Amino acid sequence: MMMNANPTADRSIRLSGLRAPFGLWGVMAGLAVANGIFRELVLVPRIGEYAGHVLSTGLLVGAILAVSALYFTRTGTEYSRAELATVGAGWTLLTVGFEFLVGYAEGTPVSVTLGQYDVLAGQVWIAVPLTLLVAPYLFGWVLRG
Repeated sequence: MMMNANPTADRSIRLSGLRAPFGLWGVMAGLAVANGIFRELVLVPRIGEYAGHVLSTGLLVGAILAVSALYFTRTGTEYSRAELATVGAGWTLLTVGFEFLVGYAEGTPVSVTLGQYDVLAGQVWIAVPLTLLVAPYLFGWVLRG
């Protein structure tokens, strides 16, 4: 059985090729921390808790999309769909895990952290992990073509 030489045509995952996208998650985590500081110091005092939460979430989603677009549309590395799905799932798991770890370290009850994902209560944070999940595939496969 002959393997296809084109990495984007197969379903294999090259672990060495995932270093850069997972390193990029660190950049996005730094942007998220800066965004949180900006929310608490600038947005919330000026526009209130809920509006600050919504605007901050929108800003972070925009930053994630911009960073993802810059990387995946300009990298010389071609990623398979399986690799892009792995990156999206990894970014999402790292982010959610980080949120729960920080909450635990701060003594925040798990119920409060889970409440951040309650769309029915008006929470919009779920847009961040969903964006992280789909951005690699969107920019690395769909729009790269």
